[in-house]
Amino acid sequence: MASSETQALTDGFHLVIDALKLNDINTIYGVPGIPITDLGRIAQAEGMRVISFRHEQHAGNAASIAGYLTKKPGICLTVSAPGFLNGLTALANATTNCFPMILISGSSEREIVDLQQGDYEEMDQLAIAKPLCKAAFRILHAEDIGIAVARAIRAAVSGRPGGVYLDLPAKLFAQVMDAAEGQKSLVKVVDPAPRQLPAAESISRALDVLKTAERPLIILGKGAAYAQEDEIVRNFVEKSGVPYLPMSMAKGLLPDDHPLSAGAARSLVLKESDVVVMIGARLNWLLSHGKGKSWGAPKLKRFIQVDIEPREMDSNVEIAAPVVGDIGSCLSAMSVAMGDSWPSVPAEWTATIKQRKDVNLEKMSAKLLSNTVPMGFHSALGALRTIVKQRPDAILVNEGANTLDFARSIIDIYKPRKRLDVGTWGIMGIGMGAAIAAAIETGHPVLAVEGDSAFGFSGMEIETICRYDLPVCVVVFNNNGIYRGTDTNPTGGPDAAPTVFVKDARYDQMMAAFGGVGVYATTPDELTCAVNEAMDSGKPTLVNVVIDENSGTESGRIGNLNPQSVVSKK
Repeated sequence: MASSETQALTDGFHLVIDALKLNDINTIYGVPGIPITDLGRIAQAEGMRVISFRHEQHAGNAASIAGYLTKKPGICLTVSAPGFLNGLTALANATTNCFPMILISGSSEREIVDLQQGDYEEMDQLAIAKPLCKAAFRILHAEDIGIAVARAIRAAVSGRPGGVYLDLPAKLFAQVMDAAEGQKSLVKVVDPAPRQLPAAESISRALDVLKTAERPLIILGKGAAYAQEDEIVRNFVEKSGVPYLPMSMAKGLLPDDHPLSAGAARSLVLKESDVVVMIGARLNWLLSHGKGKSWGAPKLKRFIQVDIEPREMDSNVEIAAPVVGDIGSCLSAMSVAMGDSWPSVPAEWTATIKQRKDVNLEKMSAKLLSNTVPMGFHSALGALRTIVKQRPDAILVNEGANTLDFARSIIDIYKPRKRLDVGTWGIMGIGMGAAIAAAIETGHPVLAVEGDSAFGFSGMEIETICRYDLPVCVVVFNNNGIYRGTDTNPTGGPDAAPTVFVKDARYDQMMAAFGGVGVYATTPDELTCAVNEAMDSGKPTLVNVVIDENSGTESGRIGNLNPQSVVSKK
C-alpha cells in the first residue's frame, strides 16, 4: 500500500499488485526497465516473488510453463515495444499450447501512439497482440485495474486455456486514487474455470462406438495432463482395458512401463487401430493430421474425441463421437456409463501390441548399453533413463532435434507433468525458461536435457539459474552443430557451414563463470556421476556431454518437413 505520508491514497503500481495477490498470484517472471521497473520493486516489497531474466522471451516461456503446472495464469512482465515483442513470442506459443499466461507490458501513451508522434519505444501493442492470444485489454484508468485483471485471469484459464495480453500505459502507474475506493475496485475471481459437463447423448454415442472396436487405442494429450484429473484418467484407461499412446507431455499420466502403454509400439497402433479415443489431444501435425501412411487406412477408422473446445472437432478428419466438456467430467461420466461389465479388449490385439513392444525394446536395449567414446545419443540417454527412473519426482525438460526425438522414446516418465518440452509448435529456446519455472513452482529438482543448438537460444539464462540458486542440472548434448557437426563449406572458403558450431565448445565453463558447477563428460559413467551429484546437491550445474559429431539425422525425426533441394548447380 501507499507510504505513511499518504496512507489514504494508492496508485496504479499498488493496485496492479494488489489485484494479482487477491487472486492468489504471487510470482512474476520478467525483465525490468522503463516503465515497469518500480512495479517489480514494489511487488517484491509486497511479498511477491519477482524472477528477473536476461531476455523477455525466456521470462514468457517460464510464465507459460508456470501456468501449465499450476492451472493459474503465469505472469510475464515486460517493458514496451521491443520488450513486448520479445514476450509476445512466448505469449503466442502459450496460446498455441493452451497454457494459461498473462503478458503485462508497459506502453506509450495513447494520444502519442495514435498520432504517431515518435514516443520512446512507441508501438500500438494492443493491436499487435490481439491476433496472437485469446484476449487483449488496455487499462487507461486506475479504477479499472481490478476488473481488467479479473477479466484477464478468467480469459486465460476458462475453456481452452491460453494467453492474454494486458497493456498498461506509463501514465496509469502514477495515477492516484483513494486507497479505500481502490480496494473496493479489486475483484476476486469466483470459479474462473468452471466445469463444462458433457451432454448425456455424447457419452452414450462415444461408448457405442468404442464397443464396436476390435483394435481400440487411446491417445493421451497434454490437455489431459493439464487437467490434473490424474486418477480419473487412470481409472478410465484401466477400466476400459484399451492400450494407450501418450503424447510427449502426457507421458507419466500412467507410468510408461504400465502394461497398457503402447508407446514402444507407436507405429503399429496408429496404423492398425480401428477406433481411436483422443483425450486432450489434437489431430495436428504431431499426429500426421489423423491421415496419411502412418495411419494406414483412415476410412476404416472411427474417432472419439474428448475436448473442451467444440471447434476442435472435425479439424482434420471426421469425428464419429465428439464429447465436449472438461476432461474430468467427461471421463467420469464415461466410466460410470461403462458399468461393471464392460467388454474386454480382444486378446489378439493386446498380444500383437505386446509382441511389437518386446521386439522394439530389445532392439533399443543393446544401443542403450553401448559404451563407445565419443558417446552417441542412445548411450548418453541410456544413462539419463536410469537416473530418471531412480528419481521419478524430478522434472525433465527436453528440447533439441535429435536430443528431443530420441529422449521422447528412450526416457520413461512415471508421474504426471514431469516432462516439459517444445510442445505444439516444436520451437527451440523453451528450455531454460521452463526449467526455471519448474524449479520455482514445484520445488523439485529439474533435469534439462538440451541439444547444443537448442541450448544456444536461451543459454544465458544459466546466470538466472545461478542467481536464484535453483536446483537445475542442465545437460548439453554437444555434437558441434545443428543436427550434427560434420557439414563443410562447399566452396572451401573460411566460413563454417551454416549448421556447424565452434568445435568442442566448453559450455560447462559458462556455468562455472556464474558460480555454478560445470562438468565435462565423455563417457556414460562420467555423465551418470555428474548428474547424480547435481541432483543430490541441488546446486546449479551444467554437464557438457561430448556426443559423436557424426550422430544425428537431418531435422531429427521430422525430416519430411524439411524440403531438400534436388537441383544441382553446374
